[in-house]
Amino acid sequence: MTIKLGLIGKTNTGKTTFFNSATLSSEEISSYPFTTKAPVSGIAHAITLCVHPEFKIQDNPNNSKCLDGWRYIPIELIDLPGLIKDAWKGKGLGNQFLSIAAQSDALLHVVDASGGVDSTGKITEVGTGDPISDFADIEEELIMWYHKILEGNREKVSKLIRTGTDISDAITDLYRGIGVNKNHVKETFLATGLEEKDFDNFDMVDSKKFASHLRKISKPTLIVANKVDVEGADKNFVRLRERYNDSIVIPVSGDSEFSLRRAEQKGLIKYSPGSEQFEIIKSEDLNEKQINALNFIKKGIMGEYMRTGVQFAINVAVFKLLKMNSIYPVANETNLTDKKGRILPDLILLKDGATISDLAKEIHTDLTKGLLYGKDLRYNLRLPVDYQLRDRDVVSLVSAGKNN
Repeated sequence: MTIKLGLIGKTNTGKTTFFNSATLSSEEISSYPFTTKAPVSGIAHAITLCVHPEFKIQDNPNNSKCLDGWRYIPIELIDLPGLIKDAWKGKGLGNQFLSIAAQSDALLHVVDASGGVDSTGKITEVGTGDPISDFADIEEELIMWYHKILEGNREKVSKLIRTGTDISDAITDLYRGIGVNKNHVKETFLATGLEEKDFDNFDMVDSKKFASHLRKISKPTLIVANKVDVEGADKNFVRLRERYNDSIVIPVSGDSEFSLRRAEQKGLIKYSPGSEQFEIIKSEDLNEKQINALNFIKKGIMGEYMRTGVQFAINVAVFKLLKMNSIYPVANETNLTDKKGRILPDLILLKDGATISDLAKEIHTDLTKGLLYGKDLRYNLRLPVDYQLRDRDVVSLVSAGKNN
């Protein structure tokens, strides 16, 4: 299953620049079937260290790429048009946009750290806008979307409870289509202190508190403080980090990343996405303006923040927010190959806590039939089917029908 990351935020915050820089080398770009201002989907990558140097072999990747010892894992990045006030009521195609945002596994909330957009998302004088309020406005739209689902189905939930359905099951059914599971609902009841209160006695404050927490844990979100290359944005980045200290806030310069990837694509520089440095290899082909821009990126962005932040934001969303582990399944435990002889061909992302049995299901449901155990090929250990996999595990699966 491909991980989906949704880019949300007001208009003019730089979502499309972020999207374009992250998907520049992608050949797979598609549009959702909306008639105007449609969300666009493209292929970006999460990047992690490959295991092949550790095993002193050369890999032959199949479902991902390996460049200079790094695995590039395809993920789907969705660029959603800017949300407007009362989108949860359906304004500005709000229902469609919010529905797609809610189907994402995690959200990257892009704000203009330079303060260059006003409360409606229109471009304004740098420093006059407030990225803290911008984040709060969009967050409120998402919470109200979740709240609307609950409030609009009160009678249905009450009826199910009266007929013996567990309240957690009844509420999970309402949100199942947007990625909410029963554990999310149970955790929300505990966190909000509403587990002992009769559902029919929930007032609007209770239901909104429930919707707010459910949205937070079911759709993990990080804040992309974009346009940190603009003068004064550094102060807003600090404000964002202090105000939303329960969220991950990442400083980003989408323009800088886009410029670097374009220059790399043209062979002017050597640069890997997310790297903390780049090397100019064709200075004679660069004009003064381009050289000045690259020098600014090197000193003003990488010198200050280490990186442009685009690739870092994607990696953090996949490996920190979603808590994914990189697992390398192989068929031949001696050569670390699949049945076609490809070495370390696939990398599968599984949530932290996933087991050998979960891995078998992810590869093919038939593999779970007669599954005996897994084998850790780094340490030559047998692993029970309920063993919780760890990041960078290289494993083979052994079943009753497999020759040992």
